[in-house]
Amino acid sequence: MSESAQDAVSGTLAGRLAAAVEAGVPRGRDDLASLVALRSVANPAIEPASECAASAALVASLFTEVGVDGVEQVEAPDGSLAVVGRSPGPDGAPCVLLYSHHDVVPVGDLDAWTTPPWELTERDGRWYGRGSADCKGNLVATLIALRAVRQVLGSWPVEVAVVCEGSEEQSSGGMEALARERPELVRCDAFVLADTGNVELGAPTLTTSLRGTGSVLVTVRTMTHPAHSGMYGGAAPDALQALLMALASLRDADGETTIDGLDHEGTWDGAEFDEERFAQDAAVVPGVSPLTGGRGGAGIADRLWARPAATVLAIDCPPVSQVTAAVQGEARAVVNLRVPAATDPRAAQELLMAHLRAHTPYGEVEIRPVSLGEGFRARTDGPAYAAMERAMERAFGHAVVTAGQGGSIPLATALAQIVPEAEVMLLGVEEPASRIHGPDESVHPDELRRTALAQALFLVELAGIDPSGLHGEG
Repeated sequence: MSESAQDAVSGTLAGRLAAAVEAGVPRGRDDLASLVALRSVANPAIEPASECAASAALVASLFTEVGVDGVEQVEAPDGSLAVVGRSPGPDGAPCVLLYSHHDVVPVGDLDAWTTPPWELTERDGRWYGRGSADCKGNLVATLIALRAVRQVLGSWPVEVAVVCEGSEEQSSGGMEALARERPELVRCDAFVLADTGNVELGAPTLTTSLRGTGSVLVTVRTMTHPAHSGMYGGAAPDALQALLMALASLRDADGETTIDGLDHEGTWDGAEFDEERFAQDAAVVPGVSPLTGGRGGAGIADRLWARPAATVLAIDCPPVSQVTAAVQGEARAVVNLRVPAATDPRAAQELLMAHLRAHTPYGEVEIRPVSLGEGFRARTDGPAYAAMERAMERAFGHAVVTAGQGGSIPLATALAQIVPEAEVMLLGVEEPASRIHGPDESVHPDELRRTALAQALFLVELAGIDPSGLHGEG
């Protein structure tokens, strides 16, 4: 019998917490259904602003009901509504800030959804709906954890602060700006950012690395207008061909990103990413393999989290449906660059621009930055991290693994700058089958339950209480 299973039938504090979390899951499902029903896309051009306002109001009421003090809705500089609150703990107890976000990405093509995206629907043991995992499911896991600890111990053994932002998916920087304006809102000893997930269902995972990012717009001009390919082709300088040659130079034959002057030989020291599972998660078509190998026999994790990756996001040129016999005089593309957490993204972006200029064989080349984001590397040697490892291992019944994340979470970097002495941990209910940001997003209730129990145990562990003991009899 696993440790988590033993806890569930024991009279220990861990067992009582496990029972309280289990009993709280039905209420959690009701909360999640109410949250999913709100179309909280933080873009009034897509969904009414009233939906985000209603979502913030519901989050505020849920935090108040669970016992958080001083809950309020605060308008961030980008106009979104963040929900914050703080409850004092015993004298000298550490402070934990529990983060999530209540906004979601648009649903996209409704016909691609098997069931209505704004209605939480159970199917094949999973709960489906937009935001069910990212990130309303994470919020609900936190609520279940807070209720369970309060039920078993009567109060929280640490100071608890909560932040639930309202525009994370828009990358508008609202919460980062608010935290810099009002640092007292994010003062704590440990951040638990519930906005990532596990490498696979049931595998407890702490995300310790986030890649930095930068995009550029490159334009190649060779003629003032297109020229007939029959009359001028062969001698006319083809802007599209020049652009394609520059873009092709960003990768070698193995798919390795090879930007002049940018290190591309890093190795990942955390959990490896199974190639077959990656191919399934990324929907790689039969007969095509993920890009591995090359220098040092790079694996999936090396390519994802330890090496740079240049991706052509878009190209402006005539579409096939409007083909004409013409040599193009202008073409442009957006190139996104992801870099490991330890790499300076601004310096890498400058190397990318220099590389594109050097490898465009002819034409007038114009390149300008489009976006820039810092990477993040978590501390893993502090007491909060150790407490979280113990809590997650007990809740999941497996040893914790560490992983990186290809996307950026600018708030993680901002919080590390604002409260440099605090530890930052990233976790969540998401896993590959959740299909976050896509149609048929879902959460597995077991993952929600395990993540809730891990957070409940973490609050106890950080307070210095042994969950194996017979505490919490009150």
